[in-house]
Amino acid sequence: MAKRIPKREELDKNYCWAIEDVFESDEAWEAELAACSDLPAKAMSYKGRLSESGETLKEFLDLSEKTSLKLRRLFLYASMKADENTANPTYQAMKGKCFGFIVKLNSATAWEEPELIAIEDETLEKFFKETEGLEKYRRYLVMARNGKEHVLSDTEEALLASGGEVFSSAGTIFNTLNDADMKFPDVTDSEGNVHPLTNGSYISLVSSSDRVLRENAFHGLYKVFKSFENTLAATYNAEVKKNVFMARTRKYKNALNSSLEPNEVPESVYYNLVEAVHNNLDKLHKYMSLRKKIMKLDELHLYDVYADMLEGSDKVISFDEAKKDVCEAVKVLGTEYAETLKKGFEDRWCDVYENVGKRSGAYSTGCYDVHPFMLLNHKDTLDSEFTLAHEFGHSMHTWLSAKNQEPIYSHYVLFVAEVASTCNEALLMQYLLKRTNDKKERAVLINHFLEQFRTTLFRQTMFAEFELKAHEMAEKGQTLTAKALSEMYLQLNKDYFGADTVVDEDIAIEWARIPHFYRRFYVYQYATGFSAAMALSKRILTEGEEAVKDYLKFLSGGCSTDPISLLKIAGVDMSTPDPVNTALSQFGDLIDELDELTK
Repeated sequence: MAKRIPKREELDKNYCWAIEDVFESDEAWEAELAACSDLPAKAMSYKGRLSESGETLKEFLDLSEKTSLKLRRLFLYASMKADENTANPTYQAMKGKCFGFIVKLNSATAWEEPELIAIEDETLEKFFKETEGLEKYRRYLVMARNGKEHVLSDTEEALLASGGEVFSSAGTIFNTLNDADMKFPDVTDSEGNVHPLTNGSYISLVSSSDRVLRENAFHGLYKVFKSFENTLAATYNAEVKKNVFMARTRKYKNALNSSLEPNEVPESVYYNLVEAVHNNLDKLHKYMSLRKKIMKLDELHLYDVYADMLEGSDKVISFDEAKKDVCEAVKVLGTEYAETLKKGFEDRWCDVYENVGKRSGAYSTGCYDVHPFMLLNHKDTLDSEFTLAHEFGHSMHTWLSAKNQEPIYSHYVLFVAEVASTCNEALLMQYLLKRTNDKKERAVLINHFLEQFRTTLFRQTMFAEFELKAHEMAEKGQTLTAKALSEMYLQLNKDYFGADTVVDEDIAIEWARIPHFYRRFYVYQYATGFSAAMALSKRILTEGEEAVKDYLKFLSGGCSTDPISLLKIAGVDMSTPDPVNTALSQFGDLIDELDELTK
């Protein structure tokens, strides 16, 4: 019998996040939002004046920083309350009201970047020398002015800005089609039981121990996507052509360059990742062969790759047990890290259990002047234990950056964000492996680790390669037809999974259901972050104190320098393929150990 999901008010408060640390009440939130009503007018009062003096420039930047702090706190409360119960219209409206105000403020400051760029270099240096406290904003100003060769005239910029909704229409159409309009057939299991198939239920169905159900879910899902293939191809073609148009309009070398350069990431990072993974595909092929052997299958199909292949994978792990394990695992990162994490549990940073209407999944969030928060939906599984370690990695990154940086530099970009979370997972894995000599338990843990490699390092790189090829086709003037995209995607699957895996033809249309493809050149960062985390966790466990010191300095860096330099501080150079190769070497060693354990 299915366990009843409790209502929010039925939960033990000790397992709910302390949202009162953001605002004591809805009334306090409303009062703060009302107090911010004059901020757009205050910002507008500086329009046309940023170059008049260093003092004026500093006043505006001080105002911007304070405004950002206020708005982040307002939006944090509204979004957290909305996520507690997504069906509650009060908090959905509150979130919308806050977002509307942010849009209004952004419109009132749309002139900022062009004005900052227009300041002459000599004038700006004069401002730095003459104005006490302006030096704090040097990196911010350098970043704002770095892309001046890609900024167009005021008229052209205004025209592009007015087309914002049009430029996002491909993604909007995809989401509407994918989330609302597509209907999937019910599927049956080996005993004839009927299961509803949706985008949301697909992974749980294809992870089932019932192979008939897995196969039916796989083919049922992709046959529906196949029936929409021409519409989905036209939609993705529009998205890619838009990216190419914007890159050319802003005078970037290509679409990839236009995505990476503003984030201070060299294109070589992207190419190195793809090349390194290609050079190590033999290891993924070996893993798939091992999976086939362990599962005792005559043929390993793509609908088999998400199913548990070992007994004991369903071990019950309570939240309190998971919490204890995570606390022990991160002790290698020093007293401050471990004590802060422990305090996070005591001070209710986590919203632990599911309730009716609560947002699914997990995330870490926060703002500069309040501690971080984590939304979880803990299920007493090994996956949930690693999710806890993952999200606390994000939260500790947020906490350390806020503690050590000015507000304007306390955030961090996605390229480094996944390092902190995945490093925690790697440390937890090594702790759990060190703690057991039981062959079955050790095999389950190693297989969990190997699946992280497969789904993050290999799968996300395959996505990244597909995305790169699609944009290169568009840049040559080719139309991205359903036939061309599906042929390319099918071949990538064959290359990645190898001869011992039956690459079912239906997988050719999988590209059509990946929402991340509507966030240009985004997915590669999961693979690079995972690789960096593997290298850093190994260094921490082998080199000890010096490695920990470097790693904590990285976590404290926010965005005070570019992401490649931040990771070099920690001891990993992502401008080379070495971290990816190191991670893939570890993958190979783990495959060998799992093979021995399951003989």
